[in-house]
Amino acid sequence: MPRKSTRLTFAVLATGAGVFSMLQSLIAPALPTVQHALHTSQSTATWVMTAYLLSASVFTPILGRVGDLVGKKRTLVAVLLVVLAGCLLAALAPNIGVLIIARVVQGAGGALFPLSFGVIRDEFDPSRVPGSISNLSAVIAAGGGVGIVAAGPIVSALDYRWLFWIPVAVVAATVVIALRYVPESSNRAEGRVSWLGAGLLSAWLVALLLPLSQAGKWGWGSGRVIGLFAVAGALFALWLFTEARSRTPLIDLRVMRLPAVWTTNTAALLFGAGMYALWSFLPGFVQTPGSAGYGFGASVTASGLLMLPMLVAMFVSGILSGRLEPLVGAKTLLTTGAALGALALGLLALWHAAQWQIAVVSGLFGLGIGLAFASMANLIVGSVPPDQTGAATGMNANIRTIGGSIGAAVTSVLVTGRLQPSGLPYESGYTHGFALLAVLCLAAALAALLVPSARAGRLTGPRAAGDPAHTEPETAVPAARG
Repeated sequence: MPRKSTRLTFAVLATGAGVFSMLQSLIAPALPTVQHALHTSQSTATWVMTAYLLSASVFTPILGRVGDLVGKKRTLVAVLLVVLAGCLLAALAPNIGVLIIARVVQGAGGALFPLSFGVIRDEFDPSRVPGSISNLSAVIAAGGGVGIVAAGPIVSALDYRWLFWIPVAVVAATVVIALRYVPESSNRAEGRVSWLGAGLLSAWLVALLLPLSQAGKWGWGSGRVIGLFAVAGALFALWLFTEARSRTPLIDLRVMRLPAVWTTNTAALLFGAGMYALWSFLPGFVQTPGSAGYGFGASVTASGLLMLPMLVAMFVSGILSGRLEPLVGAKTLLTTGAALGALALGLLALWHAAQWQIAVVSGLFGLGIGLAFASMANLIVGSVPPDQTGAATGMNANIRTIGGSIGAAVTSVLVTGRLQPSGLPYESGYTHGFALLAVLCLAAALAALLVPSARAGRLTGPRAAGDPAHTEPETAVPAARG
């Protein structure tokens, strides 16, 4: 039953999820400043990003499932408090080691995404769920853009520590409002947390993402990279085996096999590769001095401003997708968003001689991000039982992150594989990287075409005793219409 406080509830969810999304990208442009201020090496400073990525990948699906089991509001408030503690620790960090630990703590905030989607599904009128999810997705997508745009001005006007002091104030206020206005849903999953499943999930994710993020320094053919990939594969197989046999799995593999879920997750993997890699490498491209034969020698602030059209476009298209979804369907929006991403990256590979061209391409890609983010969330939420919302949307976010790590790693090989005598990458490294990302986004659009236009049914109810394949049909909701 919808509550009177749904507007305030949405404001709390949007603020929490938006702050976490902003924290993902806010520190990236300021890493050289952090490196200098804390007297550390570049390779050590990159762990500020790596630690956050690994932590978020572990906590997002696990705490999403905890919310399904023990209560979404309770878990949401606990996660906000953890993020608050992580931001406070980062703002006060006396050295790089403490800052890296603080980033690990902040990574728990990844669970805010699935928890927020779950609260919306449980507490809002069904007719408002798709639009609210689209609006929240727009905030999440825009949050990453805000981080890139705001980092330069904040560091220039204040200090890099204010990149964390500002979130401290915002998250503290959000906790107070959440305690008062976010209702606790009575919709709970049965069972308990599978700690074996959680441990194995954490282990294979770390074993996969760590070499992807460090392969540029360790070497793709190094024993550490190859060994960790092998360990990740073995742990992944063991995790699948234990989850399939568990009566209370952390991630119900039956849900992951639903046609609307696995096709959406495939599109998320491919689109995430293009999106996160572009966020990582486009600022570096425009900051390259013109003496390299390309680039504009832009400052951190100026390069962030060139991303501003992307920020505005992704927010606007994310909001509009909530109005368009009932008319054209989430499948069509996901396909269109991925196709726009492919078009933008293809244009960028060929068309980057002037700053206005970068701004136009940035805006076009932002349109694609807004449509894709909103439609992915709606497709997942509309395809799974209510008691699996947190786990399923958490895995979707995680798969997008894995795709981003793969895209960034492969693009890094192309960009840095051959350097000019000055040490700067050749223009061809960037253009080949952008072209590859365009192909990945095109593949995401093709994967989106495989999303069923209508579901015959979805899973619901508890797992039957002793029957890992037990399913019960339930009438589909219209969220995945397409």
